[in-house]
Amino acid sequence: QVQLVESGGGLVQAGGSLRLSCAASGDIGMINTMRWHRQAPGKDHALVASVTRSGRSTYADSVKGRFTISRDNAKNTVSLQMDSLKPEDTGTYYCGADVILSYDDRAYNFWGQGTQVTVSS
Repeated sequence: QVQLVESGGGLVQAGGSLRLSCAASGDIGMINTMRWHRQAPGKDHALVASVTRSGRSTYADSVKGRFTISRDNAKNTVSLQMDSLKPEDTGTYYCGADVILSYDDRAYNFWGQGTQVTVSS
């Protein structure tokens, strides 16, 4: 139906930057909210940032002022610019999207397989 593919993870030193990207493809009618979640070692899945179709964004308190989420509606992509990275930002980052399928009026939630981000101290 819909596939989300993340890219851009890696290993970076504290204070550095990474940019994550996510591309959605498949039976897409329209994408509403897109989001990034993070699962740190030993912790639950947690919202990092989200952005609505109109561009309104929200952030977890822990990343405000350091991360910026953006999207391209024409390309069905979402990005996460991560600056001033800290060791506690380490985790697997998942892209999610609320998608109205091309053949259905309902919205479904899809997730990518995740990309690893490791921040060394």
